Amino acid sequence: MSGRQDRQHNSQQRSSQQRSRVAALAARLMAQDGISDLTLAKRKAARGLGLPESVGMPDDSEVEAELRVYQRLFQNQEQQARSLHLLRTAARLMTTLQRFNPYLTGSVLDGSAGRYAEIDIQLFPDSAKDVEIFLLNEGMAFRHSLPRTDRAEAVLTILGDDEVANLVIYRRDEERVNFRTRDGRIRERARLDAVKRLLAANCMPDR
Repeated sequence: MSGRQDRQHNSQQRSSQQRSRVAALAARLMAQDGISDLTLAKRKAARGLGLPESVGMPDDSEVEAELRVYQRLFQNQEQQARSLHLLRTAARLMTTLQRFNPYLTGSVLDGSAGRYAEIDIQLFPDSAKDVEIFLLNEGMAFRHSLPRTDRAEAVLTILGDDEVANLVIYRRDEERVNFRTRDGRIRERARLDAVKRLLAANCMPDR
């Protein structure tokens, strides 16, 4: 190997190690401090490691993989119980909101929900106002939150005793559209029947 090739190899190896360190610390910040924004977690991790802003960041999928490892090693029992509790809560909400074509998405669906995770439910009503009126009639308190994507018409956040649920409202004609994550992956989502199957497969006493 020539000197130039050796330098390139060392640079690539160093970059890979930095990405791994950032991913691991970002995952720990998400698990311990409740940071839900992957980009923010990566930036804080890079700063915490004393790395420059120009450092190559890990993909979201790398951080998510590290988060699952951290939860399995250090929060396994707590994480499993919390994840199942949120899944049950999501199923109850989806049953109540069935007329608005609800889909569960995010960490509660993929099983990585930790102590600070929030429930994300996509709705596809005729009108966002219909959902607001329904919640008011049902006596369910909510607040408006800032949508994370321009495609969402509104986000109504319901605060429970120990959980937060975000109802992300889209136009009805977007129900057949495949939404994607920031790194290009198709965002997984599930209807109520699939959520019930998940619950049946992970049945254990609630906490």
